[in-house]
Amino acid sequence: MTKGGLVWRILHWVIIANLAAEFLYAGWVVLVVLAPPGGAAGPLGSAARDVPMDLLLRRRLYAIEAWIAFGALAIYLGVTEIGPRLRGARSA
Repeated sequence: MTKGGLVWRILHWVIIANLAAEFLYAGWVVLVVLAPPGGAAGPLGSAARDVPMDLLLRRRLYAIEAWIAFGALAIYLGVTEIGPRLRGARSA
């Protein structure tokens, strides 16, 4: 592997790790850190009626951030890993 190829490979894995960490962080904030007062960590369920609007909006914003990170990771992996492997399998 050439030096330039190694740099691109490292960058590739840094991007994957960054997107995965962002997805896991945002999910952790939504489900654990921003738990409703007096409630258990996790989905709100029927407790959503009693949650202050400020907390609900912060949870939604982090949830959107998590979905964006997950979508970006899925697209990136599809373009850089899965697509080339499928094209290689079809041509073989």
